[in-house]
Amino acid sequence: MMDEEKNIPVKNRPKAPTKEVIMEIKDLYKSFSGHKVLNGFHMKLHKGENLVVMGKSGSGKSVMIKCLVGLIQPDTGYISVMGKEIKNLDRETLDELRSDIGFLFQGSALYDSMTVRENLEFPLRRHKEKFGKQTDTQALVVEALENVGLAHTIDLMPEELSGGMKRRVALARTLILRPKIILYDEPTSGLDPITSKEIIELMRNIQLKYGTSSLIITHDVDCARVISDRMILLVDGINYAEGSYAQLSQSKDPKIEAFFKK
Repeated sequence: MMDEEKNIPVKNRPKAPTKEVIMEIKDLYKSFSGHKVLNGFHMKLHKGENLVVMGKSGSGKSVMIKCLVGLIQPDTGYISVMGKEIKNLDRETLDELRSDIGFLFQGSALYDSMTVRENLEFPLRRHKEKFGKQTDTQALVVEALENVGLAHTIDLMPEELSGGMKRRVALARTLILRPKIILYDEPTSGLDPITSKEIIELMRNIQLKYGTSSLIITHDVDCARVISDRMILLVDGINYAEGSYAQLSQSKDPKIEAFFKK
C-alpha cells in the first residue's frame, strides 16, 4: 500500500511523533508575478526536533522560511509558531515572538561596520524586554562566543574573519537571545567540506545543550544525513515526501531519487 501524497510506503514511514508541535504550516501558497513558488505546502516541527527541508534552488525553501517569521506575507495559508497564528499578531507581539526564534541567514548577515562584540550586542539592545536593561553585556557576549569556539574574536571586524568564522559568529548572535527555535537557511552553503562538517557538529551540539527545535533549510545531502531527525522534500511547491534520511534515500520514486544521486 502506498500513500499517494507522500510517495513513501505506509509501513516504512515513521510513526507519528508524540512530541509537542511547536511550529505548523498548513496550505501555504505564495506566488510572484503569477509564478507559483509554494502551492499548498504543509509542515510540522516538533519540540526538540531537527527537521530538514530539502529542495532544489528556486524551489521555495527560503520563501517558506521567511513566511514563517513574517518577513514575507503568504498569499494564503495557516502559520502557527508556539501556539500563535502569525497573521493575527500585531507588530509588537510579532517582535516579541521573534526573540524566541533564532534565524541564521544564508550569508551570515553580520554588520560590516560593527565589531564582533557589537554585532552580538545588537539583538540585546533590540529585545530589551527579554533580559531587561543590560548595563554590562560582556558575560552574555563571551558565553555566546564560547559556545561557537570564537571567544578570541570578540574585538575583530567581520572582514578579519573567514567564511566559516562569520557563520559561527552569526550563530553566536542567534544564540545570545536563547531562542526556543532556530531556523537555519543553507547553513553550509559556500563553505569547504571541512568547515561544513564543523558547522554541522556545532549545530548538533547546540541542539543537545539547549534542547532547541531546529528547522534546517538545505540542499546539502551530507548535512541532511548527519543532522536530520526527519526530512521533508519540497517539490513543485508542496511537501512531496517526508520521512527519515534512510527511508527517503532508498525510495525508487524518480523525483525523490534525484535528491540523493551523487
